[in-house]
Amino acid sequence: MSFERGRPLPLYPVHPGGRSPLTCEYRCGNACAHPAPNPSGNEYFGDVVKDVVSRRGALKAGAVLAATAGGFAALSGTAAAAPAGGAGGADGAAPVAAGRPARPARGTDFDPVPPNRLDRVSVPESYDQSVVIRWGDAVVPGAPKFDFRNQTAAAQAKQFGYNNDFVGLIPQDPLGIRNLLVVNHEYTTEVHLFPADQYDPANPTEEQVKIAWAAHGLSVVQTYRDPVFGALRAMPSRYNRRITLDTEFEVRGPAAGSKYLKTSVDPTGRRVRGTQNNCSGGVTPWGTVLSGEENFHQYFANADKVTDAETASRLKRYAIGTGASTRKWERFDKRWDVPREPNEPNRFGWVVEIDPHDPNSTPIKHTALGRFKHEAANVKITADGRVAVYSGDDERFEYIYKYVSKGKYKKGDSAHARRHNSALLDDGTLYVGRFTGDSPAGEIDGSGKLPSDGEFDGVGEWIPLASGNKSFVDGMTAEEVYVFTRLAADRAGATKMDRPEDIEPNPVNGRIYAALTNNSDRGAAGKAAADEANPRKGNKNGHILEWAEEHGDAASTRFTWRLLLVCGDPATADTYFGGFPKDQVSPISCPDNVAFDRHGNLWIATDGNALGANDGLFSVPVDGPDRGHVKQFLSVPIGAETCGPVVTDHLVLVAVQHPGEDAKSSANPTSHWPDGGSAQPRPAIVSVWKKGRFGLVGQIGVR
Repeated sequence: MSFERGRPLPLYPVHPGGRSPLTCEYRCGNACAHPAPNPSGNEYFGDVVKDVVSRRGALKAGAVLAATAGGFAALSGTAAAAPAGGAGGADGAAPVAAGRPARPARGTDFDPVPPNRLDRVSVPESYDQSVVIRWGDAVVPGAPKFDFRNQTAAAQAKQFGYNNDFVGLIPQDPLGIRNLLVVNHEYTTEVHLFPADQYDPANPTEEQVKIAWAAHGLSVVQTYRDPVFGALRAMPSRYNRRITLDTEFEVRGPAAGSKYLKTSVDPTGRRVRGTQNNCSGGVTPWGTVLSGEENFHQYFANADKVTDAETASRLKRYAIGTGASTRKWERFDKRWDVPREPNEPNRFGWVVEIDPHDPNSTPIKHTALGRFKHEAANVKITADGRVAVYSGDDERFEYIYKYVSKGKYKKGDSAHARRHNSALLDDGTLYVGRFTGDSPAGEIDGSGKLPSDGEFDGVGEWIPLASGNKSFVDGMTAEEVYVFTRLAADRAGATKMDRPEDIEPNPVNGRIYAALTNNSDRGAAGKAAADEANPRKGNKNGHILEWAEEHGDAASTRFTWRLLLVCGDPATADTYFGGFPKDQVSPISCPDNVAFDRHGNLWIATDGNALGANDGLFSVPVDGPDRGHVKQFLSVPIGAETCGPVVTDHLVLVAVQHPGEDAKSSANPTSHWPDGGSAQPRPAIVSVWKKGRFGLVGQIGVR
């Protein structure tokens, strides 16, 4: 049970992880209600540990970690978690533990927001907020004013799309006054997208389907940050652009032109119409945006009617939809009907690249980064100047991937530099991760209890899958590796993870951080057992993984890893907060998106809080005595998910996705955010800033 100032929080019907059934249906096609599509018999962690322990003999965990340069030996504040409890001071604040600083780490000096079920964005006192742009607001010239009851596809193609997720902010001047805002529109919830008396889920109209196509994709909007009053606002601009399911994309890389990508409409296999289910993403060092196509499987229909056994097996590994789809798009375009276009699903599940500086540029799908349910793609430059890209496959028991380019990065964000660096993503080596723990198998029992060395930690390796036209996977060509990457990773023996979502390098300490959102099937009968990298059975609250590449070089094929957080209620024994006293942290559940401020603090957005409260945004230092000190910075309205985020010196941006989506339809909304009154809820981008002194804007997290 969760609490707000000592009172029980009301609970509402949810699916595993805390999401509403409606979110599960429209966002991921009810993935948790179906068997996980990974049937591979990869070696379980327990078997690996037995073999490792027998080979190591008396080798201790500390020696293993110390053997890898660039590991964690220099970290402080990493003792075993303190027990929950503590009465707190007279003002209700938790006491400062012995050896802990009296002031929070720089960048996290704010009073945490308590868990709540309020229909608003709640922020700490001394902070202000405003909506930057909401679903239906104008993006490009000629966009009409949003009218919920009188929508058209032509209007939506010019308006801000639905269910905003990733947020990228690219400064256009040294002070960050003018910026390019790039936002993903992950999915549509048609029973909220339209008035209940106009939409029949069993019989959508063609216009309604086309409105949904236009509501997907991305938006590029120029913004202005008021240097005095703090607010960020959208503005008309030649940069403004909508990318939808009707926008043409160029397919690039080693699988471009593959026989598996050719369709009757595109016999070349090099041009794809649109992008969909774009979840998290990343801003590249050269100023473009990478966006991951995630739950694309649910948009397709009738995969069960495919008769070719090999094709059917590949479709099943990606959980491509059987029977009629939820949205019924297959009635209006044959590309969504798998038996008629069996290669069309292969044209989604890629990392796409958008150049927001050039509104006339053709977006790209990069095949060298592999095809799976991409959650983000974030870049780190290697020691010798190449480009490494990290990405997770967001499904139960799926994998973590890395790509390293062959060519070298060219500094700058000129058009020439952008073209050069974009091409680096078309020729390199694709890897998948294997994580091995250093504790005896008997100490990892699925309860979340820390092993005797006081941490969940170990070593890992990057297993090569393909490079250019060369495959490293027995029985698969390079072309097959790129298009059917999940199958290649199965054969390579990668580690099954608990829904790897956003992955991002820390710009200060150089380590890599990944959100593992949850996995209710971990340890279930016939499923992968708990292991040191995924240490809890029925993992409903998720965890945060960090790793250090060998010698600190992103090109390395070896690394050391540890869990920074094992999320959940701090009062329970199965949680861990980097060694920080558990009675002084905010509860956190289902980490999803991650970001960093300039101090190297990790900021975590949650999705599907399993503790009963609204989702939120949390800060946590990752080094020093405050390592693991989780503090909730904001919470989002009823039924909403926290996405984005962006954290700068002067503002925080979050995407508030699917507010009120716990309601069955638009007829009886449970949220009226952001417009209030009796208005329908609308996904929107929110900016938050510190109230300044003498009328000037203050810095985030700094008193």
